[in-house]
Amino acid sequence: MNKVLYIILISLFSLTIYSCSSSSDDGASTTSDNTTTSSDDSSDDSSDNSTSTSDNSSSSSDNSSSSSGSGIFVSVASSGKIVRSTNNGASWDNATTDNSTANNISGVTFGNNTFVGVGLKGNIVRSTDNGSSWDNVTSGLPDDNNYNINGVTFGNNTFVAVASSGKIVRSTNNGASWDNATTDNSTANNINGVTFGNNTFVGVGNSGNIVRSTNNGASWDNATTDNSTANTLYGVTFGNNTFVAVGVKGNIVRSTNNGSSWDNVTSGLPDDYNYNINGVTFSE
Repeated sequence: MNKVLYIILISLFSLTIYSCSSSSDDGASTTSDNTTTSSDDSSDDSSDNSTSTSDNSSSSSDNSSSSSGSGIFVSVASSGKIVRSTNNGASWDNATTDNSTANNISGVTFGNNTFVGVGLKGNIVRSTDNGSSWDNVTSGLPDDNNYNINGVTFGNNTFVAVASSGKIVRSTNNGASWDNATTDNSTANNINGVTFGNNTFVGVGNSGNIVRSTNNGASWDNATTDNSTANTLYGVTFGNNTFVAVGVKGNIVRSTNNGSSWDNVTSGLPDDYNYNINGVTFSE
């Protein structure tokens, strides 16, 4: 009997030890799982946050890059003065450079990251740093009031400037140097404005004269149409496959065949010198 009781006691003691050991193992396993979970969460959060920071940094870099070299307004004036705005015209800074020119600047345009301004006595100035500074470049025209440059435009990687006495110059190296592109059979009249569209340059001037070039300004033809106007034209623009030119006494002429021929259209203004139209533009 005693022997039976002794065996029972030993069995109960062994069972108790096994139960405690299992409980300890389960607890260690649970702790390990929690530790692993915590480690995974920490790793994922840290990685995601790091990626997010990297993306924001990249976005900031892109914004900085996109604002550089764009969104600049440049205005040119008498006595060689130049001003520019980097905040949509809200305020303006003096960008005049002493070594550029003291002559009046009549027109300005932009192309290939280069601003080009033109003016009296064949003067041409250019800027390759968003209008911050300007250099005087040689136009090839005499330093003479008979060769004032009245307008400039850009197209097909070519700058074209038009002047008094029918003179035309062009640049194919971003305004660094200029070649005489005057064609004898085009016009001897002053050319006051120039524009580009449909691979065609068109210039307009005194006595209703119109010239055009279809080979990037290398040569020019007189495109004056008898029934258009004999009045001086001051400005010209292009849009919707149409060239439109404006001038003295409310005159407006237009061409729908790339400047080959022109029609006089009614502006609605009186045929009077008090109603000269000085400029025209087009909005897409």
